[in-house]
Amino acid sequence: MNEELFAKLISQIRIGKQLPDAIYIHRDAFSALPDTLRQFIWAVAKAVKLEDSEWNLVKLFKKEFRVSLLHYPDFYSDSYPSLRQSLNVDLKKLSHRITKYDVSDNPPILHRKETMILPDNEYFQHFRLLTQEGEDAGLYANSHLIGFKISWNNLISHHGYSLVDGRIVRSKLSLKKEKSIIDRYKTALVRYELSSPIKSLVRHDYLNGSYSIFDYGCGRGDDIRELEAHGLDVSGWDPNFRPDSDKVSSDIINLGFVLNVIEDQDERLEALLGAWELTDKFLIVSVMLANEAYISKFKPYKDGVVTTRNTFQKYYYQSEIKSYIERNLHEEAIAVSPGIFYVFKDKLEEQLYLQGRYKRHFEWKQLTSSQPLYTKDKVELVISTHKDLFDSFWKSCLELGRVPLNHEYVDTYRVKELIGSNKKAFNILNEIYDISEFNKAKKSRHEDLLLYFAMELFGKRKAYNKQPDSLKLDIKTFFLDYNNAINNAKELLFAIADTILINEQCKEAYSLLPASILNEGHSLILHRSYIDDLPLLLRVYVGAGLQMYGELGEDIDLLKIHITSGKLTLMAYDDFTQPVPFLRERIKIKMSAQEIDFFDYIDNYKRPPLLNKHLLININDVEFEKQKSFDKRLSKLLCCNDHSEVLMQRQQYDERLNISGKKINGFKIISR
Repeated sequence: MNEELFAKLISQIRIGKQLPDAIYIHRDAFSALPDTLRQFIWAVAKAVKLEDSEWNLVKLFKKEFRVSLLHYPDFYSDSYPSLRQSLNVDLKKLSHRITKYDVSDNPPILHRKETMILPDNEYFQHFRLLTQEGEDAGLYANSHLIGFKISWNNLISHHGYSLVDGRIVRSKLSLKKEKSIIDRYKTALVRYELSSPIKSLVRHDYLNGSYSIFDYGCGRGDDIRELEAHGLDVSGWDPNFRPDSDKVSSDIINLGFVLNVIEDQDERLEALLGAWELTDKFLIVSVMLANEAYISKFKPYKDGVVTTRNTFQKYYYQSEIKSYIERNLHEEAIAVSPGIFYVFKDKLEEQLYLQGRYKRHFEWKQLTSSQPLYTKDKVELVISTHKDLFDSFWKSCLELGRVPLNHEYVDTYRVKELIGSNKKAFNILNEIYDISEFNKAKKSRHEDLLLYFAMELFGKRKAYNKQPDSLKLDIKTFFLDYNNAINNAKELLFAIADTILINEQCKEAYSLLPASILNEGHSLILHRSYIDDLPLLLRVYVGAGLQMYGELGEDIDLLKIHITSGKLTLMAYDDFTQPVPFLRERIKIKMSAQEIDFFDYIDNYKRPPLLNKHLLININDVEFEKQKSFDKRLSKLLCCNDHSEVLMQRQQYDERLNISGKKINGFKIISR
């Protein structure tokens, strides 16, 4: 069985529960399947060592070479049976994954069971009656709300019905809606700068005027007013402040800090699905994150808390909101920063975003060679006459590490008028400009692409059916074909688990970086500005660690690469420009466990100091010598060395200063 035959056989199936991307069929209806397909499904179950008693439904994917073997043990006895186990088999990668729901309070459930069996089945008419009851009660109006047990039960209750012995019946008691104790309108605060999800669009050049934007739950409209002032195509809707505005489809939909302020779980899901329905290219979802210590300060209410302003807040963990988005939208949620995710509907746009995320941008010290341009030849005369144009074109070549496609260079039409083609112009410029700069750029672009493919593998993203033309050319230029690119990326990704190799790379980085601290055999500490200067393997290590966290915001100052434990620590200081910054937040990313631990130092007196800061700044920095001299004097006063990492609590730091009768004033150590 190959992928082509599988797709052909799937397209011939006329039974089962037909969805846009898949078909659900009970094992009792297999007799109606093509013989080849039926035998193949049994062979797959046998290959993954799944007993007959552990599955009774199959999910056949229409657009992928994949099947899921599902176990609904109460299929016939329960009107809306719960999924106990799902075994998903990726036939292309020859891998499988088991997901168990036997201890879940909110497992997936089945509806319209008559579609999954044959009409001659003795239960067919009964199942059809159950479906008719749900339709008559208006429960199937939005199929996205019925897939899980809790949402289904809530939906039944909200429509004034009850589930009695598996049958939907009108409740005898009049169900009055609970009066809300929440003041939702108070959640919309007045802001005087762009919100953090909209700021993320700035970093990736999505506010260049090429994209339409819709703010779903725009509050008082502060983001909209600012974006309109820049002439952007933007609109928004809010149930409290702009209820009469139209909800319009747009390239980018912003669902900014909306889900976390809705106390009703079904309404929360409706907001997510409603925003997704309007999305053309990608959806931004952002929520508030917090740890248990912070949440415990408030009064619990439903699955969140009531704040001091009488508003509702559902605080999430990073992994929790990612899972929620992916479970309901069936698309990957890409972490941009803590609490902010992009979900792409346009897969070409997704690839362009991910490539840009791992691409370095260089400021070349020298754009052209010092040799004069010879103007005897007609072509060289043209280039000399239009030097600004060809300087710009050459810079585009350096950015890409290859000849740009026509649409990749804004003035291609001028180059073609003067020279004939981009490729011809590049060949001529090779003889005139400094080719060593291009060779360096080509090597860097090759590494950036390897990093991109390695991160795709680490994130377990499905292979894209279509690729942008620019990526196709990158693959051909740097790897010859896609398989070579993936194989090279696999080797690189597997290497991050080699602690001996990571240790060697940390030593190499320590010798090459402008500044860093190496704790032999334990960790490498560096400023965030030096990430792109790391050896490629360490860039992959850091990239893997950031898959869950998202992109580094401006608040993160230092990174610690743990050599043996497979962890990455991010550190944010209160003011890194100070001679002694104090740690404000520490984030520990455990790659093997796919967990993130946030450690907040909210109270100033608990914040540890960063000592010997000069070890982490460039010797060419204007403050370096002053910082080094200060660190030497302070280290002597605190009785610690001035050439390595020093771990010290704020209390100990203050005590030693008090004992000496000194205090810090800028770069000065003065008497109290």
